[in-house]
Amino acid sequence: MTMRQDDEAEIRRRLDGIVEGLRAKDLDALRQLYAADVVSFDVEPPLQHVGADAKLASWARVLAVFEEVDYELRDLALAVDETVAFGHAFGRLSGTLKDGSATSGMWVRATFCLRKVGGTWLIAHDQVSVPLDLRSGRGLTDLEP
Repeated sequence: MTMRQDDEAEIRRRLDGIVEGLRAKDLDALRQLYAADVVSFDVEPPLQHVGADAKLASWARVLAVFEEVDYELRDLALAVDETVAFGHAFGRLSGTLKDGSATSGMWVRATFCLRKVGGTWLIAHDQVSVPLDLRSGRGLTDLEP
């Protein structure tokens, strides 16, 4: 494997860490994936969450709603350079809510930007979005990849 292939494989493992951390409801494991100064454009307000603590607070709010949580990434495509990388995928959060009801969730578009810091790939920016119906101003949450 070339260095670039090694980096891509490591980035894929790191992003799989989001799936594993959410399934385990392990905020400490999730924290290890993000740069301290991460900027996140998530689907929930405000427009941006700045810093690892803000990103983890967002994940904590998600985990508080679920008894059991699942997350999947589909169709991940990556572009990797020596110290920066970006990728895009479709993501879906689903599971059993605290009230016992099941939700299949919705597919979102996810973009990840990573920096290699001290030999470790960290998420420096992420963005999650749903397509918008321009006439109604509402997000389209029933689309599938």
